[in-house]
Amino acid sequence: MKRIYIAGPMTGLPEFNYPAFNAEAGRLRALGYHVENPADNPVPPCKSWAGYMRMAIAQLATCDCVALLPGWETSKGASVEHRLAHDLALRVVKAGDICEGPHA
Repeated sequence: MKRIYIAGPMTGLPEFNYPAFNAEAGRLRALGYHVENPADNPVPPCKSWAGYMRMAIAQLATCDCVALLPGWETSKGASVEHRLAHDLALRVVKAGDICEGPHA
C-alpha cells in the first residue's frame, strides 16, 4: 500500500471539511505515502457535485487504498467511493488506523 485516497464527508460541513482532509493528508504524507486528497482539487467547470465526483473517482482509481475519515457513512460521495473501492478490490481502512509508513 503506497497510494492512499482520502474519503470522507464534505457537503454541508464548515469549509467543506477541508481542514480534516488536509490534516490527514499531511499526516499520511509524513509517514511516507503518496496521498490523493480530493480537497486539493479545483472547482470543476460545471461547479456541480457530479463534477467533483468525476475528479475524485479518477483519483481513487490510481490508488491501492482508501482511508476513511470519521463520518464517511453519512456522506453520499464517500459512500460511493467506499462501494467503488470494494468493487475494485482496494484496501479500505479507517484513516486513523494507519500508523506506520508503507515500508514498515
